[in-house]
Amino acid sequence: MLDTGLVFASDSRTHAGVDNIAKFCKMTVFSQTDQRVIVLLSSGNLAGTQAVISVLKQRNAKPGVANLSNAESMFDAVTLVSDAMRDVDRRDGHYLQASDLHFNASFIMGGQIAGEVPRLFRIYAQGNFIEASLETPYLQTGETKYGKPIMDRVITRSTSLNDAAKCVLVSFDSTMCSNLSVGMPIDLLVYQRDSLQVRMCRRFEERDEYFMALGKQWTEGTRQVFRHLPDLDW
Repeated sequence: MLDTGLVFASDSRTHAGVDNIAKFCKMTVFSQTDQRVIVLLSSGNLAGTQAVISVLKQRNAKPGVANLSNAESMFDAVTLVSDAMRDVDRRDGHYLQASDLHFNASFIMGGQIAGEVPRLFRIYAQGNFIEASLETPYLQTGETKYGKPIMDRVITRSTSLNDAAKCVLVSFDSTMCSNLSVGMPIDLLVYQRDSLQVRMCRRFEERDEYFMALGKQWTEGTRQVFRHLPDLDW
């Protein structure tokens, strides 16, 4: 969450063991031009996240029902997502528990509704949530530890949208170097504050030239900086 807007990114790899890997988009966009842009990034059990998103889409199609298309604020919107998560858990939870499993779906949700500033939330599997702040300008879900140090060193509220987008892609590249549970394609959406429409959205497929060049230059640059670090004084 930046002074000039929001940057969202998600990978597409899901797995149920090393021999059952698939690709599914984990980014869902709900938008109404000049009224609102709401983005959901999902992680966790695929059946759970898909069920929650399906519930939200069904409610969006029903007039007179509280949904993401008529929510008056981003707080109201994130509460609707939490309600949908709990509804799915109530429906499926006891069946999962019978197999010693638990409802495991979490989300990052952000965007802007006309009349208020952009906001960003992290929603946990239990349906409770936290909001990004001036001191904590970015949020992660899923596999977070490998890419986090890069964003900690780069991202501030005054970072430009383009620089933040590059940082997020480098973060994903570094994560994929160390963890097989994250993989291409990468979906990237950059939202410009007060535009109330999606103008910059791109998917990076396997062997994408820009993504590969970015990762290569980051690696070469890191090695070059490392070579110039002062030697230990023994």
